[in-house]
Amino acid sequence: MARIITVANQKGGVGKTTTAVNLSASLAAAEKRTLLVDMDPQANACSGCGIDKTEVISTIYNALLGETSAAEVIQKTELGFLDVLPSNTDLIGAEIELISSAKREYRLKQVLAEVSGDYEYIIVDCPPSLGVLTVNSLTAADNILVPLQCEFYAMEGLGQLMQTVRLVQQGLNPKLEICGILLTMFDGRNNLCHQVSDEIRNHFGDKVFSAVIPRNVRLSEAPSYGQPAILYDISSRGARAYMALAKEIIEAGGRHG
Repeated sequence: MARIITVANQKGGVGKTTTAVNLSASLAAAEKRTLLVDMDPQANACSGCGIDKTEVISTIYNALLGETSAAEVIQKTELGFLDVLPSNTDLIGAEIELISSAKREYRLKQVLAEVSGDYEYIIVDCPPSLGVLTVNSLTAADNILVPLQCEFYAMEGLGQLMQTVRLVQQGLNPKLEICGILLTMFDGRNNLCHQVSDEIRNHFGDKVFSAVIPRNVRLSEAPSYGQPAILYDISSRGARAYMALAKEIIEAGGRHG
């Protein structure tokens, strides 16, 4: 059965989708059968893997509502070991349509149970909110990976996310564990980045990944070409950092700390 890792942070602009796409691609490059699940109506994870969200007929939205199976929705990518369960703006409707549904928090878990045996890793990209879609993603997961930007307000909102994780652990998914906190957008020339990094490591200890994701032009450019960084420029610092993260996760058996 696949290890399911949800990448979540309700704060936008922290590198969440970048992490979901590039971690998935790096695991696939290590020949781990990987499924990337796009649970964000913006569908940026799809775009980052070269899938045109405007041409996708069925999406995770249809699977969540029971209109189709996960297997029928899954799309292949340029990387042989990486598949994508796509999204589009229809998913906005799921937030409303699932509100009145019985066991609405378990819909994604049920969808992924159909295909979990086909993969070693399932990576879930969440929207930047703590609504029904993110709760579904946490309920379905074994682990949560939290990208955290190296900036002054890095820990703002983290307490709220951790409270949501605790509530999910207590009521919906007792096995949910923190896979790790990933420092993103690190600029080695900036003293503040070093201060924030030190503060987070002092506070969270071994829950923080050794791998650090740098600010990197090639990493920022890759999505506009519909490619993960390892396909766009495998020698870039961003690509190497995500390969280091994938190695860390594989060696830790999916758990960190």
